[in-house]
Amino acid sequence: MSRRTETTSVPVPTAQQAEAAHPVWRCAKPCVWTVRMLTALVKGVKGGKWFRLFDKVFAERNLQAALNQVISKGGAPGVDHETVEAYDRRRTESIRDLSERIRTGRFEPQGIRRVEIPKPGTSETRPLGIPTVRDRVVQAAIVNVIEPIFERDFAAHSYGFRPNRGTKDALRRVEQLLQDGYTHVVDADLKGYFDTIPHDRLMDRLKAKIADGPTLSLIEKFLKANILDGVSQWTAEAGVPQGAVLSPLLSNVYLDPLDHQMARESFQMVRYADDFVILCRTAAEARRALDRVRGWVTENGLTLHPTKTRLVDMTEGEFDFLGYHFYRHRGRIRHRARDKSIRKLKATLRPKTKRTSGQSLPSTIADVNRTLRGWFVYFQHSRPFVFERIDRWLRQRLRGILRKRTKRRGVAKGWDFHRWPNAFFIEHGLFSLAMAHATIRQSSRR
Repeated sequence: MSRRTETTSVPVPTAQQAEAAHPVWRCAKPCVWTVRMLTALVKGVKGGKWFRLFDKVFAERNLQAALNQVISKGGAPGVDHETVEAYDRRRTESIRDLSERIRTGRFEPQGIRRVEIPKPGTSETRPLGIPTVRDRVVQAAIVNVIEPIFERDFAAHSYGFRPNRGTKDALRRVEQLLQDGYTHVVDADLKGYFDTIPHDRLMDRLKAKIADGPTLSLIEKFLKANILDGVSQWTAEAGVPQGAVLSPLLSNVYLDPLDHQMARESFQMVRYADDFVILCRTAAEARRALDRVRGWVTENGLTLHPTKTRLVDMTEGEFDFLGYHFYRHRGRIRHRARDKSIRKLKATLRPKTKRTSGQSLPSTIADVNRTLRGWFVYFQHSRPFVFERIDRWLRQRLRGILRKRTKRRGVAKGWDFHRWPNAFFIEHGLFSLAMAHATIRQSSRR
C-alpha cells in the first residue's frame, strides 16, 4: 500500500452519527481517524494493542492540523525564541521537513524552557515547561493519534483535560453527591504530581495499549528532553512538564488505574487531573478510601501531600475543590468562590485599576469588564455576598482613580461616594457581578 493511501482519511461521521455509535468518536480527529479505525476502536482490536500508528503521526495532514491547534492556543516561544506566527509563515516547508525528519528517525526534541509562574493567591510559584513551537506541533500530532485509544476506557469520574468534559461537570457531580448524603470527604492532594511521574511506569501504561515501537520511542524522547532554566540545564529523570501538549493526556494515563480501582471498590471519586476528592457516606468508608489511595500512591512512586490531604466531615468541616469552597451554613451545604480564587481575581484587576493609570475611564472599564465577565461565567454559582463584596472593592478603586484626577490624595471617602455613586458606574457600563447574579437567579425562578 502506498504512503498516500495509508495517510488519506475517510471523513468522520457527523456528530449525531458519532454520538449514536460511541462517545469516543467525538474526540477523534478526522486528520487521523477513519471510520474503519473508529469501528475497530469501539469493537476492540486483537490483543487490546494498536500497531502501525507511526505513519499517522508523521502524516503531513496530521501535522498541518496539529499546527492549527498550536496556533489556536498561542503561547510563548521556546528555547529557540521562534514564535507561533513565525513558524506559521513558513508552514509548507516546515511541515514537509518535519514529516521527513520524524519518518526517518532524525527528529530530536529541542530543550524545554522552564519558567516559574505564581500560584494564585499565594507567594509560591510552580514550574512551567515551554517546548518550542515545532515540538508542540509534534506533540499535538501524537495526541491526535493516541488520545482516542485511551479515552475509550478512561473512567467516567475523570474530568480533567478530556474532550467534552470540564470543571463544571466535575463540580456538578460533587454537588450532587453531597446532596445525596455523601458527606464524608477524602480531600486528596498529590505532592508535585506532574514533576514526579516515573517515566518507566508511565511507558508501561502506554505499552499496555500501544505496540508501535517508533511512536513509543518518540514519546520517550519528549519525556527525556533537556530542561533549560536560565544558564542551568539538565535531563528530567521523572515527570511530565506542565505546559507541554502531551502532558495532560499522559497525566491521565498514569492515574487511570487508580480511577478504576476506586470504581471497582464502589468509591465515589471525582478527579480533575491531579486534583481529586472521594465522597463517602460514613467516616469509616472515608478512612478506608484514604488507605486505598495511600497504598496505590506509594506503590506507584507518587506522594500524598502530608498536610493538604485530609478527611472532612461536612457536618462541621469544609473543603476546596476546583476554585470553589464547600461549607455548611444553617444546616445546608453551600459553595462559593474560595478565598484564593477571589485573591487571584483582585490580583488581576489591581494593575488595571491603578490610581496613576493614564487610561480614560471608559477604557479602564472596558478592560476590567473582560476580566469580570470571564470570572463570573465560572463562579456564577457563588453566594450573593461574594459578588457584592467584589463590586464594592472595585468601585472603591475606580473612585480612587477619579479622586486622583481631581488632584486629591488618599483613598476615596466621604463626598466621593456622593459625587460618584454606584449608579454613576452603572451608567458608564461597569459590569456588576451582583446584578448579573441577581438576573440569573430571577431567570431560573421563572
